Amino acid sequence: MKEKLIENILKIEWDMFSNVNNISGTAPCQKDEKTFRIMRSSQFKALSENILQSYLDDLICAEKAGENLMTLKYARMMQRTSPEEYALIKESIPSVEPEKNIYIEKIVAISIEWERALHQKYPELTSRSRPISSKDDSPFVTSSETYMRGELSTYSSNTLKSYHEFVLQKYSEGGNLYEEILLNTVREYGFNSLQQANDNFTRG
Repeated sequence: MKEKLIENILKIEWDMFSNVNNISGTAPCQKDEKTFRIMRSSQFKALSENILQSYLDDLICAEKAGENLMTLKYARMMQRTSPEEYALIKESIPSVEPEKNIYIEKIVAISIEWERALHQKYPELTSRSRPISSKDDSPFVTSSETYMRGELSTYSSNTLKSYHEFVLQKYSEGGNLYEEILLNTVREYGFNSLQQANDNFTRG
């Protein structure tokens, strides 16, 4: 069931992602479906079926309405990464409801804590990922913090609430969602553990 949910999500997401209109034209990553599927599926494997079903419903509703959630996600990121360009399009971007923003900020706060802990444990491996804080945003680099806010802002209230509850539970149990996602990712590239992947980059 979970694998089917993920596959259905990936099909819609890839269609949306590959059709995002960038100011500078089509980006190379929009032609790299293999990497896209690895990165996104690694994330979805760490989530509950309840969240996945709700998010799939969001995607289907958006698709029927002719809306591209990926376009919206990246457009909202531009408020931090490219403020001048964002000013030109912000009137066409729907605002995020205050209730959703409360959930988003709570999720982001925990996620940043998880990422920082991960950077301390596996510095070589995580040094190849996005910077954590939005203070490091630029037209060429998008931080995890800004990416998170952009993605979470496209979730429906129902999906966001389920995601928030999931994060709180995992945090209370001493888990680290980002460690699970990264482990799923490195396994796709042939590593058995995060330590093995980290050691590989250390030697490199």
